[in-house]
Amino acid sequence: MWVLAGIVVIAGGFLLRFNPLLVIIASAAVTGLAAGLDPVKILATFGHAFNETRYVTAIYMVLPVIGLLERRGLQARARALVAGLRGATVGRLLTGYLLFRQVTAALGLVSIAGPAQTVRPLLAPMAEAAAESQGSTDSDEVERVKAMAAATDTVGLFFGEDIFLAVGSILLMKGVLEGYGIALEPFQLSVWAIPTAIAAFVIHGFRLWLLDRRLSARRAGR
Repeated sequence: MWVLAGIVVIAGGFLLRFNPLLVIIASAAVTGLAAGLDPVKILATFGHAFNETRYVTAIYMVLPVIGLLERRGLQARARALVAGLRGATVGRLLTGYLLFRQVTAALGLVSIAGPAQTVRPLLAPMAEAAAESQGSTDSDEVERVKAMAAATDTVGLFFGEDIFLAVGSILLMKGVLEGYGIALEPFQLSVWAIPTAIAAFVIHGFRLWLLDRRLSARRAGR
């Protein structure tokens, strides 16, 4: 059970808002030591994982692209685009993105969007511009809109990817159920994930509708 100490390190580190990279490294080190690995073996495992997944090389290519786009005014152009759309609201914008995220995740395209590549540089500025067009300039309300943009991406991904047959969560559920003597094919699990995805879309869409109502009410109150 000591190997589970790494989970405690991750939870505590994120709760105390330490650097995420340092928290993950510390968690892996604690887990490795608890499993009886020596420091050299732990370091070798780190190196092997980085080399196999090519995360180090990928980050060198992605970061300059993101930095260059933002330096050239990507967020400003996204805001200007939404500000020029008549009738654009936060709820409508995020509902459309929620549908896009769920459909693409259901097709297995889980990496074409996300907090780093979509929410921060595009979706959040667009939602903020829509909120301002609705008359919301309160800093707390703007932060709430940004948080809702990130939540929309998470909900769309989480409840959409289970429809895809080859996603890890489907295979995990299949293995767990087989352990209890319940034999199900991935397709059966995928089909029954569709009602859940629809329910998630309706519930979160209702939350976005309430957000629009609140922003409109504040504008009317002024």
